[in-house]
Amino acid sequence: MSDVVLVTGASGFVGSAVARALVARGLHVKVLMRPGSNRLNIAKLHCEPVTGDMRDEDSMTAAMDGARYLFHVAADYRLWAKNPHEIVRNNLKGVQATLAAARKIQVEKIVYTSSVAALKPGVGIAVDETSRHTPGSVIGAYKRSKLMAEREVERAIQDYKLPIVLVSPSTPIGPRDVKPTPTGRVIVEAATGRMPAFLDTGLNLVHVDDVAQGHLLALDKGRIGQNYILGGTDVPLQTMLGDIAFLSGRRAPTIKLPRAPLFPLAYAAEALARITGKEPFLTADALRMSRYHMFFSSEKAKRELGYTARPYREGLHDALSWFRDNGYLA
Repeated sequence: MSDVVLVTGASGFVGSAVARALVARGLHVKVLMRPGSNRLNIAKLHCEPVTGDMRDEDSMTAAMDGARYLFHVAADYRLWAKNPHEIVRNNLKGVQATLAAARKIQVEKIVYTSSVAALKPGVGIAVDETSRHTPGSVIGAYKRSKLMAEREVERAIQDYKLPIVLVSPSTPIGPRDVKPTPTGRVIVEAATGRMPAFLDTGLNLVHVDDVAQGHLLALDKGRIGQNYILGGTDVPLQTMLGDIAFLSGRRAPTIKLPRAPLFPLAYAAEALARITGKEPFLTADALRMSRYHMFFSSEKAKRELGYTARPYREGLHDALSWFRDNGYLA
């Protein structure tokens, strides 16, 4: 019998990539699924779906039974919600219930997927794992939720000696972005010609499959209690949109927009979203975050784990190919 590993969030973008990497390694992979989860990403994957909810300790204990390792990748990844407290509650409760179950099962090692959202970006520089947010400096419910969840993980390591390694993906791109993620939505909008302008901001882009390999390296070599940024290349938004335009056969945007006039549009979009329930493309928190270039350094992961990342344009190419093949660019 091969080693058993449980992956939460395997119906999603990063989680499905992690599950695929573990299956390729030859492990017996159990994937946690809610009853209504989209199963497209695991449809042809040789894994064992188990029903449960990361927020429910009893179901997590049952799902984790017999597992040697745990990858807690699941998260409520939304930059907007009608009730923002829902995002915070889901991610915090998910960590608390999952780690409580892990204590009962006494899994050998846990890889927890945090996010660079819990790190404080710099001005014009790439920051590392030491650039920590405070509750007062963090912007938006999602980032606050990941910050609170990360602190909960740190307490579990200190108080209960749980064998946890943290990884912080930057901005993953690539295939199987079913939902899609906020960055995936930008790629789709740009590829279909609906982003004629840009803001002066930037992201650290990384192929989702490189992030998955980083998770496995964290299992193999990561030091308990340490956090490792799994990033790729720092890219200005204008450059990213130009690359998408080139790959899509479109004209690159050349209009740089000021932020201030966009806030009334963001407030209007959020007001409409509260009526329709559909997540708005433009939010006030996103505009506030765009003041920073989300640039990050993966030097620690490279040095300690042997982590590497391919050129980010391969991630854009693979993302566009997948979106095209699955009807997102129609």
